[in-house]
Amino acid sequence: MPSSSARALRSAGVCCVRRLSPPPPRPMGPRMGFSWMRRRAVARSAAAALAIGLALLAGLAVFSSRGSASAMATISAHEQTSQQWNQVYLKISIEYEQLVDFLRADSAVGRQPLISSIGSAEPNLRWLTANGSKADAFQARALQNTYGGYSYTLRTLVEADKRGDRAEVLLDAEQAALSASALRKQATVNIARNGLEASGVLRDAQQANHRILVAVEVISAVDVALVVLCTLVLFAYQRGTERQADESQYRASHDSLTGVANRGLLHERVDQALADCAPGDGVALLLLDLNRFKEVNDTLGHHAGDELLKEVAARLTQAARRHDLVARLGGDEFAVLIPGVPDDRTAVEIGDRFHVALCGPMVVEGVMVDVSGSVGISRYPTPSGSAGELLQHADIAMYLAKRGGLGIAFYRPDDDRHTSERLTVVAELREAVERGDLTVHYQPIVRRSTHEVRGVEALVRWPHPSRGLLTPEEFVPIAEENDLIPALTDLVLDRALAQHRAWLDAGLDLPVAVNVGGACFLDAGFPARVRSLLDRHRVEPGRLTAEITESAVLPDAGRASAVLTELRGLGVRLSIDDFGTGFSAMGHLQSMPLDELKIDRSITAQIGATEGGKAVVGALIELGHALRLEVVVEGVEDAATCAVVDSLGADRLQGYAFSRPLPPEELVAWTRPIPAAATP
Repeated sequence: MPSSSARALRSAGVCCVRRLSPPPPRPMGPRMGFSWMRRRAVARSAAAALAIGLALLAGLAVFSSRGSASAMATISAHEQTSQQWNQVYLKISIEYEQLVDFLRADSAVGRQPLISSIGSAEPNLRWLTANGSKADAFQARALQNTYGGYSYTLRTLVEADKRGDRAEVLLDAEQAALSASALRKQATVNIARNGLEASGVLRDAQQANHRILVAVEVISAVDVALVVLCTLVLFAYQRGTERQADESQYRASHDSLTGVANRGLLHERVDQALADCAPGDGVALLLLDLNRFKEVNDTLGHHAGDELLKEVAARLTQAARRHDLVARLGGDEFAVLIPGVPDDRTAVEIGDRFHVALCGPMVVEGVMVDVSGSVGISRYPTPSGSAGELLQHADIAMYLAKRGGLGIAFYRPDDDRHTSERLTVVAELREAVERGDLTVHYQPIVRRSTHEVRGVEALVRWPHPSRGLLTPEEFVPIAEENDLIPALTDLVLDRALAQHRAWLDAGLDLPVAVNVGGACFLDAGFPARVRSLLDRHRVEPGRLTAEITESAVLPDAGRASAVLTELRGLGVRLSIDDFGTGFSAMGHLQSMPLDELKIDRSITAQIGATEGGKAVVGALIELGHALRLEVVVEGVEDAATCAVVDSLGADRLQGYAFSRPLPPEELVAWTRPIPAAATP
């Protein structure tokens, strides 16, 4: 027995019989194949080795450059340090010479140079301590202590001279001479040490560069040999590459899945066909799009979708003439280029032939699928006067065929007006949603028999600036096609919950039901947004009912079920809307966490129209009660229907027999007050 998914897909209108795949490559003999593989392996190995060799050369160059730079930096540092030690040596020597002059001088002017030079080497020692190597910093700190004592001795000598104590002056001069000699020796040792270290660094750098030079010569010789080997192998490989050129060109111009032409080849052939078109002749272009192909992918998997696309390509190819071109543009969209079409009538006949060839049953993954599609037709030179117009007009015609359920449609100039109008409506609707320019009306839902109001359904309206107040049937399909449903649903939820809170504050308890778009059930963040709105408006989750249709959850039942379960976990009531119009509703009734079942108005309308209408509605009510669901009957439009539905035992009723959808202020005036503690 077919599964629920299979039953759903029977109506998908999406192809079975043969499968079209690219022609298999010409087989190669064992020796030829081995030789080709061996040449390719040698070429790859040689190229890899050459790349490694070049990389090594580059690495050695970088290593040599960095090594030289490091050596130069080290040598420069040693030279700078040596200059500081030279300054220390020189300044100590100058201080000592000025000491000698001080002892010989017989005037204050002759003694002044010594006084000014005392401590002159201190800045150099501080620089060495801060910037020198560890050894230099250590030596500088040690020398600072000695130099500090030397400077102190000189100052003591100057003070003794001022007092006229000649004996102390001579004693201090002798001590200063010994200190100056020791300081100069230490400075000389450090100058020599830095020179030796710089020489060692330079020697090491020269040795390293010599080794690098030898390695470069060896690697260069190997690289030259590899270049010669690669050249020989590439010449041998050239013949094989040329043989593969045609196959590569074929792959570049054909769809890899179906084997038919791709978009690039189609554009090329369109230009060529229009250039070759003789006066009085014409070129037709068909654009074909499968109906509800996404349901096959989502329900049976992408492998099944691929098999379906292959079969569609096979059917179109069989229907095409030898000089026609079948192409896949991407996804489930195909095109057929047909030269030699003298008039529009012939183009439509050809389009009808391809449409008939496309449609028909196919078994995919054990499921019978009825394939159907929409075909748009355009023709050159009229009404399409260029290649761009031919493609654009065929696309417009295909959209009109799909939107109107026509099967096929031939482009007429007036169609552009409708398309432009649609684009304008899309832009206006998007702006209206973003600005919150939509309004919400509310239709009462009443209790059976007593007909007391027990809740309302929120129904969105669009006050269009030029077209008046639009009902959902006039703009919700456009919202669905342009990904506006999530934003539209959020807007209606916000308005409905805010109105419910306002009614509660006024002492009127009217639980509210909101239609939730199918896109919301594929959005894992939707339950969180619902919870945020409930919290913002201080509404208990049980006062909100989310109405869903089975078609909204069918494309991805797994993701939708997770969202429904999360909503149910919040405490939001769930209702399946338009029940009785789908193909797998029974299965969903058992698997979805529902609270309520709403019988579609089209089923209710059969009560007075057919003999079995009452029995069908009664059976659906009994089914809902058997599944412990509350049953709401929509479309109760008159007193006679109301009486029948009351007798059948439905829990709630809704329809024009009670009230049309009303603005909030009119609804309050219409309804009777309901205590806030009333049960929904």
